[in-house]
Amino acid sequence: MRGFQPVRHERELRSILNAIERLPADAELDGSALDPILRKYPRDGKGFFSRSELIAGFEHLREREGLGHDAEALARRLRLRPVRTRSGVTPLTVLTQPYPCPGRCVFCPNDVRMPKSYLADEPGAQRAAANRFDPYLQAWNRLDAYRAIGHPTDKVELIVLGGTWSFYPEPYQVWFATRLFEALNDFGAGLDRRAEAWRSAPDFAQLPAPLDGRRLVQSYNQVVSGFLDRHGAGVASGDADWCALARVQRANETAGSRSVGLVLETRPDHVDEAEVLRLRRLGCTKVQVGIQSLSDEVLRANRRGHDVAATRQALGLLRRAGFKIHAHWMPNLLAATPAADGEDFGRLFDDPAFRPDELKIYPCSLVESAELMTHFESGHWRPYTHDELLDVLVAALAAVPRYCRLTRVIRDISSDDIVVGNKLTNFREVAERALAERGGACVDIRSREIGARSFTDADLELGVMEYETDTGRELFLELATREDRLAGFARLSLPAAPSFVEELGASALLREVHVYGPSLAIGASAGADAQHRGLGARLVRETARRAGGAGYRNLAVISAVGTRPYYRRLGFRDGELYQHLAVGEG
Repeated sequence: MRGFQPVRHERELRSILNAIERLPADAELDGSALDPILRKYPRDGKGFFSRSELIAGFEHLREREGLGHDAEALARRLRLRPVRTRSGVTPLTVLTQPYPCPGRCVFCPNDVRMPKSYLADEPGAQRAAANRFDPYLQAWNRLDAYRAIGHPTDKVELIVLGGTWSFYPEPYQVWFATRLFEALNDFGAGLDRRAEAWRSAPDFAQLPAPLDGRRLVQSYNQVVSGFLDRHGAGVASGDADWCALARVQRANETAGSRSVGLVLETRPDHVDEAEVLRLRRLGCTKVQVGIQSLSDEVLRANRRGHDVAATRQALGLLRRAGFKIHAHWMPNLLAATPAADGEDFGRLFDDPAFRPDELKIYPCSLVESAELMTHFESGHWRPYTHDELLDVLVAALAAVPRYCRLTRVIRDISSDDIVVGNKLTNFREVAERALAERGGACVDIRSREIGARSFTDADLELGVMEYETDTGRELFLELATREDRLAGFARLSLPAAPSFVEELGASALLREVHVYGPSLAIGASAGADAQHRGLGARLVRETARRAGGAGYRNLAVISAVGTRPYYRRLGFRDGELYQHLAVGEG
């Protein structure tokens, strides 16, 4: 590993490796197991060793001291962090650069060094800042880090966070997406062009510390706009080219590191038909939407800048275009109460206009740079007590249906940044235990994933859940064991009317196919794991059969750039933005 000298840290490394060996053989080396050990034996007395450094240290000690087979098994445990890639793909999160925001939300941090709503202490934000928010650097370096700890890097879900994507200038969007695909293509081919990226990346660390939410002499937008005016946004007009993007997308179809999903984040009031088509041209397959609340009163109190009607319209447009919808919901906002939040969450799945495919729950946290500080100090807002928040989250966990994946319950904000309120980062686990003690259970997708469990095809049963939305009928098809462990699923939309997307017309829409289990390299042997056993093809055939049986003549799939060859093998033909399969009669 470049730059790391194990010989300087032999004492600490030996102590760490000995402590890991004393753990149970079947113990998973996640943060809860490993972090206490790393904290006890810090690098240079102040920082954690990374996994790649531990692996390099082990190999150094093995060569120096002749460690045996037990140490080799230990190295294998260190090389894998299965939880990250147990969902079947390797997630790669990058952040856009700081940029003015169309919202004026009182709960939002004003850390001008970060894109709006993010804090410099968040892990993903730290990685982004270290790479000056350059998309190529962030993606290439993250892939390199994954490879160093043993993760496959050939199937990658690109997750772009930071601010409101749809408010960034189109040239920046096109440039950013192009550079992401270039990073995947280069990394997969063993090419390293990071030095070129460093020369063009502005240094946002020159911006001042976070603003004081109680005394905003200048707004976030004013400070960031001034910096960009002085230093430029890092994107020359000639760098943003839709044709260039299309070229790198085509190259990515067969690259060593392929995009099997591109996730972008935006606001409901910035989603219209033109924006939906632009998202699709960029290669986007899933959209994270900050709905925050389904109460107009709460949205107004928090100066969110849009109403519930905008959320209805946005989710309808995205669903009609086949996108997967990942909603954000926030309890404990200004003007909310625990009882009102319970009713609000109920609307999220009771009302056919919403019913997202995935969900993040972010209880409002008070940080010093947010304008919410003034409402706290005046007594107009207070954080929920532990028991109040627990009751809200327990009720929410119990209400999430089988077709939705609850990806996060508490935002990863440092306790040092939270002025008052909940500082437990494991509140999800606390709420799940409380739900179980009250006789309930979580049935969302994340709670039922097969994980590393072994199974045979004979163990799987096909289940279908149907539900209505404002745009038509949804079928959630799942392959699960008798113990209700989920090995794979598909989302099929049967629209009630033709789409505004001309290419789709009256097609049925295959919005997602996902097979769980540890991420395997393309062409690797599956063994007893779920991936590469034909489960995805089985689900696609079943969706095609059901679409044809429902009277549709065409099944369109919102395929990711890197999954296009897979769908071609299953008989789909390429369209401009989607791939298509003839089904039914005619």
